[in-house]
Parts: sequence; C-alpha cells; structure tokens
Amino acid sequence: MSCPSNSAALFSLRSSLPNTPVSSLLWRNPRSSPSQPFLLLPHPPRAAAGCNANNDHDRKHGVDHHHGHDHTGEFEYNGVQKAILRFAKAVGWADLADLLREHFQLCCCSMVLLLLAVACPYVLPSRAAKSVQNAFICMAFPLVGVSAALDAVLNVPAGKINIHVLMAFAAFASVFMGNSLEGALLLAMFNLAHIAEEYFTSRSNVDVKELKDSHPDFALKLEVGDDSVQQPFKLEYQKIPVHQLEVGSYILVRAGEAVPVDGEVFQGASTIINEHLTGESKPVDIKVGDAVPGGARNLEGMLIVKTTKTWENSTLNKIVQLTEEGQLNKPKLQRWLDEFSDQYSKVVIALSLVVALIGPLIFKWPFMGTSGSIYRALGLMVAASPCALAVAPLAYATAVSSCASKGILLKGGRVLDAVAACQIVAFDKTGTLTTGKLMCKAIEPIHGHWAQDNRACCNPDCEIEALAVAAAMERGTTHPIGRAVVDHSVGKVLPNVSVESFESLPGRGLSATLSGIKSGNESHQHLDASLGSVEYIASLCKSTSDSDKIKEAVKASLYGSNFVQAALTVNDKVTLFHFEDEPRPGVADVVSTLRDKGKLQLMMLTGDHETSACRVAKAVGISEVYSSLKPEDKLNHVKKSSRDTGGGLIMVGDGINDAPALAAATVGIVLAQRASATAVAVADVLLLQDNISSVPFCIAKARQTTLLVKQSVMLALSCIIFASLLSVLGTLPLWLTVLLHEGGTLLVCLNSIRALNEPTWSWREDMLSLFDGIRCMITRLVEKMRFGSNVVPSAV
Repeated sequence: MSCPSNSAALFSLRSSLPNTPVSSLLWRNPRSSPSQPFLLLPHPPRAAAGCNANNDHDRKHGVDHHHGHDHTGEFEYNGVQKAILRFAKAVGWADLADLLREHFQLCCCSMVLLLLAVACPYVLPSRAAKSVQNAFICMAFPLVGVSAALDAVLNVPAGKINIHVLMAFAAFASVFMGNSLEGALLLAMFNLAHIAEEYFTSRSNVDVKELKDSHPDFALKLEVGDDSVQQPFKLEYQKIPVHQLEVGSYILVRAGEAVPVDGEVFQGASTIINEHLTGESKPVDIKVGDAVPGGARNLEGMLIVKTTKTWENSTLNKIVQLTEEGQLNKPKLQRWLDEFSDQYSKVVIALSLVVALIGPLIFKWPFMGTSGSIYRALGLMVAASPCALAVAPLAYATAVSSCASKGILLKGGRVLDAVAACQIVAFDKTGTLTTGKLMCKAIEPIHGHWAQDNRACCNPDCEIEALAVAAAMERGTTHPIGRAVVDHSVGKVLPNVSVESFESLPGRGLSATLSGIKSGNESHQHLDASLGSVEYIASLCKSTSDSDKIKEAVKASLYGSNFVQAALTVNDKVTLFHFEDEPRPGVADVVSTLRDKGKLQLMMLTGDHETSACRVAKAVGISEVYSSLKPEDKLNHVKKSSRDTGGGLIMVGDGINDAPALAAATVGIVLAQRASATAVAVADVLLLQDNISSVPFCIAKARQTTLLVKQSVMLALSCIIFASLLSVLGTLPLWLTVLLHEGGTLLVCLNSIRALNEPTWSWREDMLSLFDGIRCMITRLVEKMRFGSNVVPSAV
C-alpha cells in the first residue's frame, strides 16, 4: 500500500502508522470519508480551543501520516522539487491533484468505469467494444492517475523510490506497453486499498477520539465570594476556556453536560456516569463533598463544583495523554521492523535488478512485454513491498485503545508483550485485595500501663490519650491505618496534643516528640512516641525481655489475632490498636479466573502480620503468602521471583508504600485513584476503577494481542512470498499482483482490529467466539429476511 519498498527511511515512517494518534487523523478532505489530508496545501487552522498541542503534533509528524506523500507545506524541498511544484501550481496540476487524491467517491467511480471497460468485449459488438472501452479508460485513468503522477514526480528528485513511485511507474509503463486498462486498474485498486487501510487504522484509535469528544472546551465559572450555599439560578456565570480554570474556582454543571475538570461537589446532588473514564456504565449518585472526576457526565439536576485540579492535571487530560503516549510507544516488533527495513529494502532492490538483468540471460526472457524481465521485476518490487508486514503491529494500538475504554491505561504497546510473558502475579493486601478502608475496632493497653502489684490501669484515660497521640501523629496521612485512626477520633473529646518533631519510616511506622499532653489544667512533660507495626515497636525496646513481653502480650490479646494490628508506645507504655479490613467484593472471582483460566502462579506480599494475612488469603483463594514484609523485603522478593521463574512477574498494588516493588516488577499495575505520584510514574498499567476486577481483562487482552500480531506477521509473510514467486514466474499480471498484495494488507488490518473484541484465554475459545459471532450474524440476517418477507402492504 503506502510503505516504501525501496526506501528504509520511508518504510520506518510507514511502519509507525499503527501508533499514530487519532488527533492527526481528524482533519480530512470533506468530500470523502475516509480520505487523506491535502498534501500540497497547508493544514487549516483548528477552531476548537485547547487543540494547539494536537495541531503542533500534526505538523511535527505530518510525513508519518501521509504514507509517502511528503510534499506538505512544512516539507523542505530541493531545487528540482520547487521547480516542479511551481510548474504544477501554474498549470493547475497541483490543485487538480489535491482534488482527486484518494477521493473515495471518485476512486469508486474510476473502478466502476474500469469494470465496465473490462466487460465491453463480452457484451458489445466487436466493432464498438474497443472504442467504448477506450472511452471508459480515458474517463477513469485521470481520476486516479493525475495525483499519482505528481506524487511520483515530486518524490523521485528527492531520492525516495517508495511504493507510490513504484505503482505510478508500473501503471504508466503498462500504458506505454499497450495495456492501459491494466495500469488504470492497478492505480484504482491501490487507492481504494489505501483508503480502506486508513479507515481500519482510524478504528484502532476511536476510543481516544471519544475521550476527547467527552470533555467540554469551555466551563461556566461562577462568582461565589464566600463559601456559602446560594441558588444556582441566581448566580451569574462567565464562559471561559477550560484551560483557564484555576484550583478553587466554582463552576456550574448543568444536566447533560460533562464536568470540565476534577473537583468536589460544593452544592447540589445528582447522578453522574463515568463510562468514558472507567468503562463502567452504571450511574453513580453524588452529593455535597463527593469527588467528581473531569469528563464525568451529569445526568440530572444542577451542580456547583469546586475545582481541585487544573485542566493540565485533570483526570481526563491525563488519560488522553497517557493513551496517546502509549500508542506512540513502539513495541519490540515495530522497533525490529524499523531496524530491519534498511536491509530489507536493499535486498528487494538487488533481487529486482537481478530478475530484470539476469533473467533474459539465464531463462531467455525478453526484456519488454508482459512476459519480459522488466515487467516481472516490477511485479516483484510491488509484491515484495512490506506493507502488510508494516501494519502487523496495528493490533497493539487497537488493544491500547480497547483497554482505555475499560479504564485501563497502558504505557505503550510494549507493556502488552511484557504482560503476556509473565507467569506470576503478586498482590499487595491492604487496599488491593481488601477495601483498604480500615475501621478501628478496639484500643487495648498491653504493656507498661499497670500500677505496681495491681492489674488496674495507672491512668483511666489512657485509651483516650493513646487515641489523641495517634491521631495527632497520623494527621494528613494517606496510609489506610492512619486514615482509620483519624476517622476514629472524629467526634470524640480528646486531649490537645502538640507534635514538635516528626519522622516517617516507610514500612515500619512513625516516631515523634510531643510537647505535652494537656487535659484541663493538668500538664505533662515532653514525651517520645512511636506508632507502627508490632515488630517495629518491639524492636525499640532497650532489653530483649521487654521486647518478648510485648510480643507475648500481643499474642494474649483479648481480641485475638484476626484483626490488623498497630502498636503505639509513649514513654514505654504500649497500646495496641485493632483494625478490621474486609476483602473487596469480587476479588475471589478475580483470583480464581487468573489461577484456573490464566494458569498463573499467584502470591500475596504484605507487611501485615501472618494471622491477618492468612485470613485474607484464605478468603480470596491465594495459597502462597509472604507476610511481615518491609518495603525493601517486597522489593527483594519481587526481584527474586522474577529471576527464578524467568517469565516475569506482575505486581498489583494500591500505590501506597509499594512503589519500589512496582518499579522492580516486570509489569507494575496500580490503582490510580489512591496511588501516590511516584507509584503512578513507575507503574506500567493504571487502573482507573478503584478495584482489581479489570486485571484478568488486561492479561487476557495482552495474550490475545500478541497472538493476533503473530498471526498477522505470518499472514503478511505468506502473502509477500506467494505474490513475489508468482510475479517472478510470470503467472501474475501487475494488476493481479497489486490485488493480492493489497488484499493481504487488508486481511492483516482486519485481523488486527479483532483486538477490539472481548479477549479469550486460549485460541480454542477465540475460535469458538469467532464462530458464535458468525452464527449470530447469520441468524440476524435470516431473521431480517424472514421479517421482510412477512411484511404485507397495507390497503389504501
């Protein structure tokens, strides 16, 4: 189709097409659908606000999207090209070429005229057949030949002997050799196949376009002086571009409109839908204080939203950016094709020259004619053009787009290869397999609280003071235990605690110096406090005996060991906090799917103590559990497991305290809603839904995509080898060579967009799904035909 067979540079450009963002495919010739952008004229300005970045992208990568037509307004011409272009513009050739270039309707008209020309000798008298046939050819050839000729004439002086030049040369050579019908058919089929490929390529990016279309270009900014509730219909608003919104602005979102940027509901209640963001079509009820992401659509009512992010940092903009960057991030196969292109082009040129020059000497072929060596060499160059091979990676871009529609953001097609190769999935526990919304169930003094020779506590308010100290130390934290402590302190009358110094020890806990605990008129001295895991608190003891006493007291706790536990020590007094955490709904199904259908090894890596970890693991169905792990222990375990298996490891976490393990894993999957900025940066896959239900889909999609790419490569190579051999043997005319070549490319495109289908876990399931789809399509067709035959015309 459009990839060069004789130019390594242009092959590289052509092979990058599958990862072209949809923004560069939006502006097209309005008289055709789909069509190629005008190439001789500058791109028109974009009217939509906020599209400057995309426009710049188009100008930068315009050559990639034009498939060999490099004469854009931004292209640097040499002297010969400038002279040709001036002449073409002066005589109107350039304008006419822009009008006719790959115009879908005109290409169809040309093909119809040529098919009529083919039929003329069989349906008309011999005297009239030739004249009518020539008339049809004369009408059809300019529709596809004018632009092809100009493209070839402009490319040759630049030294770019690409597929367009070869097609034009073969077509006009056929005319001079007395077979103008064959030359016209060659160009018409080539243009139609090229348009079809453009369509399939744009299909792979349709979800990115939907994401872009789902956000408004403008926002209705309100003037709210004091954070007081007011009637929305009494407020005046100003319509401003979304990129001008600042954090803390108040915006009005009416029924049916999309929320421009991330924010929280300041006034009103409504129902929203996040289908474009998370793939979930279920409506969500929101009220005052609830967070609402940018791009969510308000289904009913009127909302006043207080913005919490600018447009650059909003959820929807990040999704679009990551998806487009992911489609531009070339997978391993495509990088190999780029490196392979130079050698491949040289080999094809050398083989074509051998056929043209050596063929007559060895096989006694004539030089000219439809059976001559030059004709066979042209057929070889057309057949061996690696267009079908170049579009084989199209499945990667299609899969990235498909995952984005499900709320799964992949950082490039290479991630799909890595996910498909992994044999182990490791899960973090808190916030990943469990809800992460811990609830404080009890506060229990366990060491150092008892008066001498008495089991009574030395301070009746020690539990209240412990909660006050813990809440002061955890204020502002994002850790699930810290949030649970702060939530438990809300609404309670607690002593005032002042924190002078503070230190966070990831994976262990916190330590702080308190300026005093003041309760009424009573004041205490400075205190040293530490809060964290039982192991961390026990390690702070000055003697081994005290450490053992604390551990024994924990084991003898009145509340047992089924809860998540954290310990607080204040001047040698140890208090135990008990938290309850439940597995997420549906996690057991996710685990069983990965184990039974995915045939994956599953494990849990957690910093919680063994009893709590085993309780959750048993509930969700994971048998391999590693507990009491510090962040560095998780990191080392991930490295060891990846090294031992050789196939790689997927780490699934909530992005809190597990960023090192996510970075070290072959593939890191993170829950984006609660993850830290570091975890988002190092992860390879971001889950926009706040659960892991989409992990099986992601892994199955990766396996499906790699299988489709392998199929496409085999199909492409088969078409190239088959067409090349038949062309050299002289059994294929040029037009049929083009038909076979372009047909193979279209088959590869059709196979690639199957990545939009629901993934399966094996090729057997894939084939059954394909047959079911064909059966359903036939059933619907039969029902329509039956329904149409049963329609009785009504009486007048």
